[in-house]
Amino acid sequence: MQRRYTLEALQNIGVSLKNKVFGFALVAAVPLLATSCGQLYSESKAAKVEPGKEASKKIDSVVVPVKKDSIAVVDTAAYEAKWKHLLNGDSSKRWQLNVPFANAGAILPYKRVIAYYGNLYSKNMGVLGEYPEQEMLERLNKEKAKWEAADPTMPVQPALHYIAVTAQGSPGKDGKYRLRMPFAQIDKVLAMAAKANAIVFLDVQVAFSDLKSEIPLLEKYLAMPNVHLGIDPEFSMKTGKKPGSVIGTFDASDINYAADYLQNLVKKNNLPPKILVVHRFTQAMVTNYKQIKVSPEVQVVMHMDGWGEPERKIGTYKHFIYTEPVQFTGFKIFYKNDTKKVNRAQEMQPADVLKLKPQPVYIQYQ
Repeated sequence: MQRRYTLEALQNIGVSLKNKVFGFALVAAVPLLATSCGQLYSESKAAKVEPGKEASKKIDSVVVPVKKDSIAVVDTAAYEAKWKHLLNGDSSKRWQLNVPFANAGAILPYKRVIAYYGNLYSKNMGVLGEYPEQEMLERLNKEKAKWEAADPTMPVQPALHYIAVTAQGSPGKDGKYRLRMPFAQIDKVLAMAAKANAIVFLDVQVAFSDLKSEIPLLEKYLAMPNVHLGIDPEFSMKTGKKPGSVIGTFDASDINYAADYLQNLVKKNNLPPKILVVHRFTQAMVTNYKQIKVSPEVQVVMHMDGWGEPERKIGTYKHFIYTEPVQFTGFKIFYKNDTKKVNRAQEMQPADVLKLKPQPVYIQYQ
């Protein structure tokens, strides 16, 4: 069985939409902020199969077994060194060392995650669905190499970030304005990931539904050691307005539900820590951030999800990610949206992003 140690014990033993892209205007008083990722998925071309209503293919090759006889300990000295590296010289004391330390087997902060985002039914929601499988994986591998060259001290963990529940422009039969992807599509992503030694994130856009209704339906996947979770406040429509018409929101209580669910899965199945990615590019998308829980079982990434020219993206990161620290940070790069409105030959490169304080440990490409 995996053994978990308290920090004190460790110290004692010397273990150191396919159809439309929406751009939302933000508060004028805060200049140079990135705009929404804002994409709704078109239901018309998706197979309308709800999770649980089809047989899911068993993909043993992507399930990593946990050794029952191993003694799992945390190298706290290595953790602290990596965290200092990510601080990147920030002396504000706003960002403190992330304690409690994550359980053994954690990905963060030991590696930087480089993820390709999208949906297999749409070429417009991200690179994961835009290119044929082999080409997509080759592109991901090239990005991995670029990041490893830019920061040799941080090994790269490739990832596929799949939108498993997509916000819709129409209400659907149950009026929830969301569509759950069939398990067969998730299985395809897992098989792709296995070819690239990649982990998988399942992303949830709840629309008129909620996390308590959506996350449990994905449990058989989230119980796999290599599958993690993303939640998107932009499409959490608590005001009753349609997805894409306004920017949605999650409270700390919503995020804590997701974190608690993952924590229970980790404990129940003796898993390494899970990563929980929370998308964000405005103030109101996340409320009561100080109440967001962190634990040895779940690593929370507040992910800067907006698009625009570099100045706007950096401004968004500084205003809404840096000023409200939770645990780790992420940064999104759009191959197309970040360059289409400016005379710029290419998207931000690793060297540009690595200037941020703290450095993002999760990078997502769309």
